[in-house]
Amino acid sequence: MLKSTKIMTVLLATLLITSSIYSAELLGAGATFPYPFYAKLFSEYYKKTGVKINYQAIGSGGGIQQLKNKTVNFGASDAFLSNAELKSMPGHVIHIPTCLGAVVLAYNLPGVANLRLNADVIADIFLGKISNWNDSRIQALNPGAALPNQKLVSVHRSDGSGTTSIFTDYLNKVDKEWGQKVGAGKSVNWPIGLGAKGNAGVSGMIKQIPGSIGYVELNFAEKNKMAYATVQNKSGNFIKPSLEATSQAADVAMPADTRVSITNTEADNGYPIGGFTWLLVYQDLNISTPKDENAKALSELLSWVIHDGQAYAKTLDYSPLPASSVKKAEVLISTLKF
Repeated sequence: MLKSTKIMTVLLATLLITSSIYSAELLGAGATFPYPFYAKLFSEYYKKTGVKINYQAIGSGGGIQQLKNKTVNFGASDAFLSNAELKSMPGHVIHIPTCLGAVVLAYNLPGVANLRLNADVIADIFLGKISNWNDSRIQALNPGAALPNQKLVSVHRSDGSGTTSIFTDYLNKVDKEWGQKVGAGKSVNWPIGLGAKGNAGVSGMIKQIPGSIGYVELNFAEKNKMAYATVQNKSGNFIKPSLEATSQAADVAMPADTRVSITNTEADNGYPIGGFTWLLVYQDLNISTPKDENAKALSELLSWVIHDGQAYAKTLDYSPLPASSVKKAEVLISTLKF
């Protein structure tokens, strides 16, 4: 009888734990840059664990604000929080890197399949100093290409965006005038061009407007079958955006808090416009995730993302985390409190 009671107690405890995990629901918001990757991850994780994850791709700026307001369990951003932003949050925020992605210059120019651009030309396009596709400076980079006498239309993000942060961080490093007039950030005052919301919005606008060019995540360009430019890097090599070239750019010393920029890479064959993307959580998960079962589920999700979840990165045109980054993320996850 005693043995039977013990078995029943163990079964009941197991049932309660399973029920608790299964009932866990998490809410996140932020970056559109990694959205295809996150959509796949969260779908697979639900199948594996029963944990429901509702992720709203509203842009990095929106995700950070919602985390600050404690209306989501986690935020997502392609731009790490500055020291000032960290101080403004209601608790200590840690950055868990999840993958890497390339920001590409997608364009709509029928008949021009292999456009080559360098830093000076890219900056002057978005400063409004180059306004026609047959400009002599573009032609010099593309000898033999039939560049049309057509107006050039630049397209940028209208919302607070980590993709914008990566792109403007690159321009800020490579062009002095850009740094003086515009600078870098999730939102900037664009001198010229049309704005659209999200990577999907920018991709859609470029596809609709002949002669347009804008910056989007590699996955969105591939998914929409868009042409995108090869870009000259710091070493003088023209690099086609790819998983390998982005991974080479990420071969840098990552600080303990994982906040690092990889734009304008020193790597000979590294693509110069790319970056890490992060999930943002409070170190004390109780701040935005007061239910124990949800906090436990969030901690376990983060660990799964940086390990098993990496298997889904390459199939969606994202670069998996380097082993050194995984180790740094493991340490950060081990400091979570709930």
